[in-house]
Amino acid sequence: MKSIVVTTMLILALISAAFGSDPVPEKGKVEVNVIAEKEIEVIGPDGATVKQRVPAERVIPGDEVIYTITFTNNGDEPAENLVVNNPIPEHMHYVPGSASDHSCVITFSVDNGKSFDLPENLKVQDAGGNPVAAKATNYTNIRWTISQSVAPKSGGTVSYRARLE
Repeated sequence: MKSIVVTTMLILALISAAFGSDPVPEKGKVEVNVIAEKEIEVIGPDGATVKQRVPAERVIPGDEVIYTITFTNNGDEPAENLVVNNPIPEHMHYVPGSASDHSCVITFSVDNGKSFDLPENLKVQDAGGNPVAAKATNYTNIRWTISQSVAPKSGGTVSYRARLE
């Protein structure tokens, strides 16, 4: 089976933070980090099987990767209208319903981040060029618009799952 090193996928999963209609903050004001993990089953001392998250160093087709994006406001003022845009790595497909909504509006893109909308409004073209409802496998980006201000020296996390095809 083909293995893909996640560090390559992380390079493709570039995270950007922007401030909606507010001016772009000074460089370094909001720090954004991403980690990629997968769940494995381990047998505990009592014989029970439990799931444990480990770094997704290598994944094979069919594996799910959990992407956790952490944002921290390092500035001295509250961060308003924070938007986190995460491209879905190449060869990965978003797992429907897996995006967390930590007081967020979650929208998706099917055109590499040029436009975003709610899933029920997204359209793609079928083989005949006709518009049809987009499926989760068509998503190229996920965008979280944080509805609450982020206080100085605080932050939060958002996450989603994607499957390697």
